[in-house]
Amino acid sequence: MRPAIVVQSLGKRFRCYTQHRPRTLMQAALTGWRGLTSSDYFWALRDVSFTVAPGEMLGVVGRNGAGKSTLLRLLGRLGRPEEGTIGLNGRIGALLDLGAGFHPDLTGRENVLVNAVVAGLLHREARQQFDSIVEFAELSNFIENPVRTYSTGMMMRLAFAVAIHTRPEILLVDEHLSVGDQLFQHKCLDRITQLKAEGCAVVFISHSVEQIEKSCDRALWLNQGRIWAEGHAGTVVEQYRGAMEPALLKSSTGNQTQEVA
Repeated sequence: MRPAIVVQSLGKRFRCYTQHRPRTLMQAALTGWRGLTSSDYFWALRDVSFTVAPGEMLGVVGRNGAGKSTLLRLLGRLGRPEEGTIGLNGRIGALLDLGAGFHPDLTGRENVLVNAVVAGLLHREARQQFDSIVEFAELSNFIENPVRTYSTGMMMRLAFAVAIHTRPEILLVDEHLSVGDQLFQHKCLDRITQLKAEGCAVVFISHSVEQIEKSCDRALWLNQGRIWAEGHAGTVVEQYRGAMEPALLKSSTGNQTQEVA
């Protein structure tokens, strides 16, 4: 069976700008159009390679700025790498910017149908899935209201429900299981586990190492854009915890010193 995801020698860089970069057209003209471009770069990802098999869940851990979200966005085809290749075999369901595709003036019903079709379902299939989507999101009393009247949590729940009902073969999840209350979070995780059991490959980013350890088969630790460790989820999480404990202890000691002072 061929892998669902194959990443080889992936690299992504971004330009670096100074604090003196012109912010307005007037400032740019007064400085002779200097500072609008930059010859300096930083690599958000470098030499990243891994595979994910169908029915496997890969967790990605790392500190803020390690490149986790950049990796997921590239996997979701939101951007192009400077180096390396990404091979994806299957329909993608991406839980990245939940609700970003919703139009505020359309009703929940209209947004569900539009976004399900954009995600790859036929209009007939979207209609068939509609009741199940609304039931999962627990929004039956509000589905005819314009989305602009929804709270952030309601909108994210609806977006999550749409994404998981489009029969994804590859699911990308970026730290969005905080939608709703704890019961709804458990329902989201249960649904992801069900998709995994049906053969969906999952890449899951979370700051909760306990969640990674409990739910994932393997884990990948990113540090400054490079793979620091990869392997069994429990082993990688333990390595990551061990590396973070000195920094957490130092931070805690510093806070206590400030309070005493």
